[in-house]
Amino acid sequence: MEIKTDSKEETLDFNKAIFKKLLEQTTELILNQFQGLDKSKGYHDFPQQEVEDWFVESLPKKGMDISLLLDDVAKKVLRTATGNLGPHMYAYVMSGGNQVSILAEQLATTINQNQTKWHLGPAMNEIEKRVIAWTAELLKFPEDSGGVLVSGGSAANLTGLTVGRNIFFEKEGIRKKGVFGQKPFIVYASEEVHSCIDKSVELLGIGSNHLRKIKTNSEFQIDLTALKNQIEEDISAGYQPFCIVGNAGTVNTGAIDDLNALADIAESYELWYHIDGAYGALAGILDSLKKEYLGLDRADSIALDFHKWLYQPFEAGCTIVRNWNNLKRTYYKPAPYLDTELSNDGKRLEFNEHYFQLSRNAKAFKVWMTIKAYGMERIKAMIQKDIDLTNYLNEQIKKSDDFELVADSKLAVSCFRFKGNMTNPSEIIDFNQRLMPELEKDGRVFIMGTKLKGQYAIRACFINHRKTRETTDYLLDVIRDVAKTYSSLNS
Repeated sequence: MEIKTDSKEETLDFNKAIFKKLLEQTTELILNQFQGLDKSKGYHDFPQQEVEDWFVESLPKKGMDISLLLDDVAKKVLRTATGNLGPHMYAYVMSGGNQVSILAEQLATTINQNQTKWHLGPAMNEIEKRVIAWTAELLKFPEDSGGVLVSGGSAANLTGLTVGRNIFFEKEGIRKKGVFGQKPFIVYASEEVHSCIDKSVELLGIGSNHLRKIKTNSEFQIDLTALKNQIEEDISAGYQPFCIVGNAGTVNTGAIDDLNALADIAESYELWYHIDGAYGALAGILDSLKKEYLGLDRADSIALDFHKWLYQPFEAGCTIVRNWNNLKRTYYKPAPYLDTELSNDGKRLEFNEHYFQLSRNAKAFKVWMTIKAYGMERIKAMIQKDIDLTNYLNEQIKKSDDFELVADSKLAVSCFRFKGNMTNPSEIIDFNQRLMPELEKDGRVFIMGTKLKGQYAIRACFINHRKTRETTDYLLDVIRDVAKTYSSLNS
């Protein structure tokens, strides 16, 4: 049956039978994505120009058969998608999502709630409040902690630093005056801090010249003595120390700063204390890692990513602060068209008064459904499995003759190099840099590299509940195979 959209009906809707058929066809496409995941490629190597050419066309004036459109989507989008779902994705920090969230996203899109005013989405607003309360409980934050779901870790860090800036400099009237007339104020973080902190200080008018990146120790944690010395030096130079950013799991190595010691330093100098926990904060709920996260609950603000270790599909970031009022003091701006005082008994929480956005989708719904469906004990078990598999990889590398371990962590990141029969360190590093494009072309696994102390290494991130020991062994086998082929072609 041909299903077109260019009829003369007065709405864009299909009749029930046709819509049901389209939903069934879409369901089959979704189910197909989960077939043979253990054998699915991590990356499909198509030239950029080829992919661009798939979508080069004039603006359509007439609608097409929807069934054919879905077939086209299956061929050009779904079957060529980078393998985030499957177990062979190791690049960046990409989780495999979960199936309950797929259901949640379909339902949330169906009712199309704008979660900015309580009466525009009563249930969704209360669900987001509940997700914030659960997150505060997991982090051992106060019961009246406030928060908001955002796009991801970058937005979550920007939000935390925005709250910090506006509350810390509230007496100076920074919301009205801006940074003009202020003496330069300084943000401190380790040299391993995520690049979104650089972007945030630029967006906030602080300027990247006033972001002090402190050296790290052998475990890639911030050097506490160097931090204190830098703060004292800035005070002597007439600057205003403002904020310390702690890492609860760096992207490069999964390093966790001494969060308790950073809290002590922030407290002694009366600074705002923000923690970037986008990658690793949720691992702090594990019994095996609680000691590593001491001091997390002393932060003034924390950035998290639920689309990492809560296995959500994109997007689902979160910022937590110690009370709702700090958000309102940061963002509230009255507007007559948004006034709901006449119908508000004082118990409704209006998110538009507590965050920048006025249009927001219901990101918390999939998080809420995930926690309700699986329970935190099962989610914790999946996080622990990711970490255990990373340790397993490290053990295999240490036992091997053709790999070397560069950096491990207490989280789920391993940095290593293929060395084969090479013994010269420079030769090994150079080979690994040249090997990476070959691995991408091969596509059986998708993995990227990084630099640690200026030296290149392969970086594997385990953050997918579908990984196993077998798929971990497969990673090393593929790297060996590609390295052998590349060596023979260039010998």
